Amino acid sequence: MNQIQIGILAIQGDIEENLTATNLALDELEIKGRVIPVKYVNEIAGIDGLILPGGESTVIGTLAKLSGATQLIKDRVSNGMPLMGTCAGMIMLAKRAYDRVVGEIRQQMFNVLDITVERNAFGRQNDSFEAELDIPLIGSESFKGVFIRSPIVTEIKNGVDVIATINNKIVAIKQGNVIGTSFHPELANDTRFHKYFTQLVIDYTK
Repeated sequence: MNQIQIGILAIQGDIEENLTATNLALDELEIKGRVIPVKYVNEIAGIDGLILPGGESTVIGTLAKLSGATQLIKDRVSNGMPLMGTCAGMIMLAKRAYDRVVGEIRQQMFNVLDITVERNAFGRQNDSFEAELDIPLIGSESFKGVFIRSPIVTEIKNGVDVIATINNKIVAIKQGNVIGTSFHPELANDTRFHKYFTQLVIDYTK
């Protein structure tokens, strides 16, 4: 197998934390690979998987659209490339997003997950919290979910699998080669989510 290359969309957000977590995942899986910050459109063609980090979804979406990255990423995903979005990244992957306060959100999104998300569903920055989550997809031990201005999934369509909930609210889903999480797995000091995603990338490159 050739050396895999995983990109972290490096427009805005917690890029370094995802670079660190993905490199740790490669080390623990004993897989040769590179993790790169993706800053330019021409870098998208050379990666085998992409992570959209948490941050400010409106800013990330607008800049991705302006750079021409949005359509190219959608094309790669439709051809099977694994993609994971965390927090703001999940909002960007959704077909529809709204906010309880301001209503429907008219922002640039990738529209690759058949879900509707509610932004800031748990409150604002000072309402951030951590919770132990049961996620059988990545193992039997609980996973520490770090929730910072996090969205929730309020509607799913056919083909979308729910992989984590909290208080009956959907906080992680998977649809084919695409994963979305409300929380920040890169902040959990637990590489299991990034290892699972890395394994999807390995399988994709075979």
